Amino acid sequence: MQGDKKILYSAVQPTNNLTIGNYIGAVKNFVALQEEYDCIYAIANMHAITVRQDAAQLRKNTLSLLALYLACGIDPQKCVLYLQSHVPAHAELAWTLNTFTYVGEMERMTQFKDKSAKHADNINMGLMDYPVLMAADILLYQTDVVPVGVDQRQHLEITRDIAVRFNNAYSPTFTVPEGIYMKVGAKINDLLDPSKKMSKSAENANGAVFMSDDRDTIIRKFRRAVTDSMAEIKYDPSNKPGVSNLLSIYSVFGGMDIADCERQFEGCGYGDFKLAVGELVADKLAPIQAEQAKLLADKQYLNDVLKSGAERAAHRAAKTLAKVYKKIGFYQL
Repeated sequence: MQGDKKILYSAVQPTNNLTIGNYIGAVKNFVALQEEYDCIYAIANMHAITVRQDAAQLRKNTLSLLALYLACGIDPQKCVLYLQSHVPAHAELAWTLNTFTYVGEMERMTQFKDKSAKHADNINMGLMDYPVLMAADILLYQTDVVPVGVDQRQHLEITRDIAVRFNNAYSPTFTVPEGIYMKVGAKINDLLDPSKKMSKSAENANGAVFMSDDRDTIIRKFRRAVTDSMAEIKYDPSNKPGVSNLLSIYSVFGGMDIADCERQFEGCGYGDFKLAVGELVADKLAPIQAEQAKLLADKQYLNDVLKSGAERAAHRAAKTLAKVYKKIGFYQL
């Protein structure tokens, strides 16, 4: 715990464009959380290379994500904002934690199974070891809390297991982190297949609304969104997943309760409803996109943010790593 605030850690990979689902489930919450917690936010480019990346595109995506964070309201004066590969302690701690992690545990990880099936031609050790690097990310900073979605619970649990295992072997060393499970709007689903989470790597890009989409594209995607044949705008995820998904999106972007959204669209046709959702999202994204473009034009400022963030992150990480190295018996100068 830093001062009187609990330490919070989270990271996002700079791969593909972020969707409004990523924005609602992660980035929008990051902005609010930085007021309540001592926040450490990473751009996880080391995790990104477990799947083959185009080098130039990865560099471009890294700056784009940084600029988006800043445009959304993440303040580098209020939090530590840095690039994962700029802090070597992540890789160093991950190697040590590998010796406290069992092969069977990694083979059982759902994400490893899913990504192995998706990238059958590149089932590499980094893909299997992904959760150990994530554990190192979190434990390096003596993190108290981690915001997690449903699909990340397994990773947090293995992080906790590794921390407890190490603490039991060598005396208390790591803070065992707790999860913060976001509730309203935490899961935004695909517009064309509302049974699936909206993904930045979706096979059909028309089902995902990206933070970089222009106004016409956003409205077109919402016009094509799947609804149902019941012609009633009501929140009922089991029976009306498409309409419920659209109501969730409208609720978050409009800052309204679901019940208020239902009342607003009572008696409204699906066509007008979908148009209204699209227009609201486009209106809300426009100033963020303009600010992101302005920031991307000032590369020196972005570099300065990353340099400062790396120095602050490295200072914290070094304390934990030195403690770990001492306990496991590494001779230090």
